[in-house]
Amino acid sequence: MRKIDTTNWGDFRVGDLFDFERGKVKKLQILPEGPTPVVAAARSCQGVAGYYEADAPYCNQITISCNGVGCGSSFYHNYPFNVNGDAIVLKEKVEIPEKAKIFISCMLDGVLFRKYSYEEKCSPQKVSDEIIKLPITADNKPDWQHMERYMQQKEDGARNNISLLYNIVGKPRTKIDTTTWKRFHLYDDTLFTIDSGTKLDKVKMTDNNPSINFVGRANANNGVTDFIDEIEGLTPYEAGNLTISLGGEYLGSCFIQEKPFYTSQNVNVLIPKHIMSDHCKRFISIMVFKEGRLRYKAFIDELNRHMRTDFSVLLPVTSTGTPDWDYMEQYMESIERKTQTILSFLTI
Repeated sequence: MRKIDTTNWGDFRVGDLFDFERGKVKKLQILPEGPTPVVAAARSCQGVAGYYEADAPYCNQITISCNGVGCGSSFYHNYPFNVNGDAIVLKEKVEIPEKAKIFISCMLDGVLFRKYSYEEKCSPQKVSDEIIKLPITADNKPDWQHMERYMQQKEDGARNNISLLYNIVGKPRTKIDTTTWKRFHLYDDTLFTIDSGTKLDKVKMTDNNPSINFVGRANANNGVTDFIDEIEGLTPYEAGNLTISLGGEYLGSCFIQEKPFYTSQNVNVLIPKHIMSDHCKRFISIMVFKEGRLRYKAFIDELNRHMRTDFSVLLPVTSTGTPDWDYMEQYMESIERKTQTILSFLTI
């Protein structure tokens, strides 16, 4: 992806552009289901925690989640909605075009989600004092037209790519027969050593001379939420190991780490007990994620107490009942080839 040149952009204090209002909806678990989307401490589904019987006092505004693993997540909503106490609504002080608000929400998300976390929550006052970069006019004011044009180009490109994808992959998929597959615990001799991770708090890390990835309970960017300094006396985990999120909104998220890394709280490290190709690791990581989402529930029955006991995944097996590494390798290679073919048709 081409990097945007921001050298001629201006710095703007968020509080000079917006006022803030904390959400007032409480106790979502006792509200009946209804038509109104309610934004809370979430990162998926634009922060919408669910649909409830509630009024919808907001529309065409930006929200910021201020709690949970989605802390700092920023979204623009072009539909009527409400907000609970774990999020805030931004009310512009001057009229801002819709696509410019989408642009700003992306800039806010890039700053806030990286900086804040479950341990270091953001608040209206903290957000108000944050500085974001925006394109500017000749008189050093925000260039709303530039932002609108940029977002329109992105929307047009996305629509074109989606159309191409529908034409390429809009065909019935062949279901995989798993009747002969076998369940394995992740700690079995053929698979992994389960390590508890470094259990660090992102807010306590420094990034003066960053060289180490920081893996949290996230499902984007391979779970990497920051790039930090190496800690003296604490050896990072090696690239090639897998990480798995034990709880939170992205419970079960499992990734191969491409660079040396540390982990946050509630992230385990899976260290292969024998040489294992990336294709096989990726196959297993997908099965781990599927199992985690299917059988466990965030904040209610998470993976912490199951990882070293009864958590298991289905894998293809050979005639001797051992994991069929050749099958996993060939299957993931075929998926990779299909994906490369699809991507070759897309415009970037």
